[in-house]
Amino acid sequence: MLVLLGLALGARGAGAFVVHVSSSCALAPNGSALAFGLTFLFNKNPLVCYDPGERLFVPCDWGLLQRHAARVAAGLNNGTAWLQRAQQRRRLCQELPPRAWGAAALRQTPPRARVVPSRTGNARAPVLLTCHVWGFYPREVTVTWLRNGDPVGPAAPPPISAVPNGDWTYQTQVPLLAAPVAGDTFTCAVQHASLEQPLLEDWGPGLSPGLTLKVAAATVVMALGLGLLGAGVCRYRARPAALGYAPLPGDNYPAGST
Repeated sequence: MLVLLGLALGARGAGAFVVHVSSSCALAPNGSALAFGLTFLFNKNPLVCYDPGERLFVPCDWGLLQRHAARVAAGLNNGTAWLQRAQQRRRLCQELPPRAWGAAALRQTPPRARVVPSRTGNARAPVLLTCHVWGFYPREVTVTWLRNGDPVGPAAPPPISAVPNGDWTYQTQVPLLAAPVAGDTFTCAVQHASLEQPLLEDWGPGLSPGLTLKVAAATVVMALGLGLLGAGVCRYRARPAALGYAPLPGDNYPAGST
């Protein structure tokens, strides 16, 4: 039948073309089949469609290719092969999804998160914090930023745009421009249907280079002091005990003295 379609469309010099068959199975939220479709497409345009109610193929192009669509539909209906294929695919549409719906569409996979800082070169907001969230399913997820426990950003954050990973999980990134000071804690809070409590990932600013050098120097001095103190204690404990006094010959003591 596809060869017949090609000959029909190429009779007037249609040139290069692509013909393919597409089937669809629309599902309800509970996994039951809502609708079934089987369509022959010419250069991505629907040409002949299957009518599940009539159990027949009908033309679905009412433009320049209407006459060819009618001929192709009649040829498909005169045989039994494609009608049987359409009925078989419709039956599979009704039977297979409910079996796999619970393990596929209704499953839940918890997300993972990590905060990655980077320098911006902007004095007012020198740090860009990016919260990477990945490996979650279903797609709906809420990511908010907290600074020392208080929300940061607009009261109504924009919707999260999650992209598929290709393994039935999703990922997203939520950035935040920040000007942290010592003692601040920035928290990426992730809410997802798979979590009983929000997933919290903290980040805090490190010490400045000058303060880091001072702390390192103080640590070295303290370590040397403790080392010298320990060595002194060890030498003190290791010295021999003092001998008792013994009078030498010829020493004279007054009578009654001890």
